[in-house]
Amino acid sequence: MTSMLLSSTSQTQIFHNIRAFQPIPHLHPYRTTCLAPLPCRSRSIRCAGSTAVADTGSTRELKQGIAELYDESSAVWEDIWGDHMHHGFYYPDEVVSGSDSDHRAAQFRMIQEALSFAGVSEDPEKGPKTVVDVGCGIGGSSRYIARKFGAKCQGITLSPFQAQRANALAETEGLADKVSFQVADALEQPFPDGQFDLVWSMESGEHMPDKRKFVGELARVAAPGATIVIVTWCHRVLGPSEESLQPWEMKHLKKICDAYYLPDWCSTADYVNLLESLSLQDIKTADWSQYVAPFWPAVIRSALTWKGLTSLLRSGMKTIRGALVMPLMIEGYKKGLIKFAIITCRKPE
Repeated sequence: MTSMLLSSTSQTQIFHNIRAFQPIPHLHPYRTTCLAPLPCRSRSIRCAGSTAVADTGSTRELKQGIAELYDESSAVWEDIWGDHMHHGFYYPDEVVSGSDSDHRAAQFRMIQEALSFAGVSEDPEKGPKTVVDVGCGIGGSSRYIARKFGAKCQGITLSPFQAQRANALAETEGLADKVSFQVADALEQPFPDGQFDLVWSMESGEHMPDKRKFVGELARVAAPGATIVIVTWCHRVLGPSEESLQPWEMKHLKKICDAYYLPDWCSTADYVNLLESLSLQDIKTADWSQYVAPFWPAVIRSALTWKGLTSLLRSGMKTIRGALVMPLMIEGYKKGLIKFAIITCRKPE
């Protein structure tokens, strides 16, 4: 059965992609890399600034698929990669070994670097005290931030398994009084206006079918003066003469969307336009694609171990299908189509 599952994407091709995908040499510190706002031109892959998507049957089906994917796959991920369900951050000159500890350290570093980029103070006394973790996974970011700042964190996810597991881990780690998790929709958050001084979304924006409503909810629950952090997958920013992505690019992204239950993609510039339309301030963006370069090859290598393969076979077809398109993520990054973006801003006082 294993050979049948890997027949459409051979192990030889996977390892070829791993070798071919190397970090991009850098010339300047990453914190200075910002994108200026650009017009929204992503017409074929609907851009974030397009007409709002109604909660149609297809949207409900998408949300159900997302919930089922993470219900099915989260235990496998935790067993192999730990409780942080997001990319790691690697320095371009870093020597990356194959050890799990290196990659888990990189996942912690991703949180640290995102907080630093957003200008969140390292001083626990000046750091956030109320946090919402939008698309919380099994609560890794929330527990990290709660420990670091003594903050009260509330996480939301579409996955009942993730919410239950996140609460169980919080209890085990003695953080049940600091963090809590529930099943809720990021597009209709169950919180009052202006509640949180840090609004955190680590790799959940790509799942949102209505980017305008998603960003609007992040801004709504943010307190005056609060920091908003969005770390997400985007497609490249279109050139001045382009009206849409190229046909091969749209086809490439569709394959990823079908496997990971993603709606239409958008660019970092589309997010900037949305944030500006809400009068949010201090908007900063950066392309961190080079800093996550070793991540997907490492995930593929872990999937091709005996432990990884047996775990995948036990998990279900949604997880297996996701594993089979991982080389497409590598190819998308390598060709400059996929961008790993960080977008931060502040709600006016």
